[in-house]
Amino acid sequence: MLKLRGAFTALVTPMTGSGDVDYDGFRKLVAFQIENGISGLVPLGTTGETPTLERDEQDRLIAISVEETKKRVPIIIGVGSNSTRHTIENAKRAKQLGADAVLVVTPYYNKPTNEGVYRHFAAVADAVDVPILIYNIIGRTAKNIDVATMDRLSRIPAVIGVKESSGDIGQIGDIVKTVAAARAAEGRFFSVLSGDDSFTLPLCAMGGDGVVSVVSNLVPRRVADLTAACLEGDYAKARELHYGLLPFFKGAFVETNPIPIKAAMDWAGLPAGPTRLPLCEMEKSNEPKLRASLEASGIKV
Repeated sequence: MLKLRGAFTALVTPMTGSGDVDYDGFRKLVAFQIENGISGLVPLGTTGETPTLERDEQDRLIAISVEETKKRVPIIIGVGSNSTRHTIENAKRAKQLGADAVLVVTPYYNKPTNEGVYRHFAAVADAVDVPILIYNIIGRTAKNIDVATMDRLSRIPAVIGVKESSGDIGQIGDIVKTVAAARAAEGRFFSVLSGDDSFTLPLCAMGGDGVVSVVSNLVPRRVADLTAACLEGDYAKARELHYGLLPFFKGAFVETNPIPIKAAMDWAGLPAGPTRLPLCEMEKSNEPKLRASLEASGIKV
């Protein structure tokens, strides 16, 4: 079974000035990530603006990801929806196109019960033979997956880990200490990855396995080095790298993700372009804040 450990980039979807997907730019981003030591790629997630992408656009981006990586790093494709049937359809397409795993977010808007959440993931696992990374992000779904439910989900053979974006460090610690440890005692690896860049260091210090990063779109080498230092137990180096990037960790979320990271990438000359509605360009008053965070982190744009 696939073991996810290290720094994984939640890839943006670059756009042209007219709002079309910039496929050539996407190829360049994939190459840029691999050249800079990233552990894996997560296209078609929140950062990739997936809800605004058409099915043919999604399929082409998956195909490019698989083609460009050439199995050098795992590709984890975001397939989540608040419809279980649609999630299953998306997961089947991702697998057919060569994805190594799929990222499945907690169903949003519906606000299912814990039992509904369990049945959603179980249905995907029953329908598609592909490793599943759970994505727990209450801020976008209005539903947190608590520790007891996560433990139950972790017992599904296809579920290989969680991208934890609850923002609750206590909950994250409990998942590492109880859920991941229980699976390890059974001979299974359950990966606990941070979904927040600023939590990479504390999560790894508690025994977690890395990060699905936003800021690594711009600085993959620095995020990869930070994560590696954490996982190697070199916390003096990890702290130095963490505090060096902390201003940008904050600045990258001065507005809704991925608006700031795409702006910063544009300034740095990387393919990014505009966001699609309902997201729009950054407010002018926030541009100096983002630029200041980049400068404070030693990032030249």
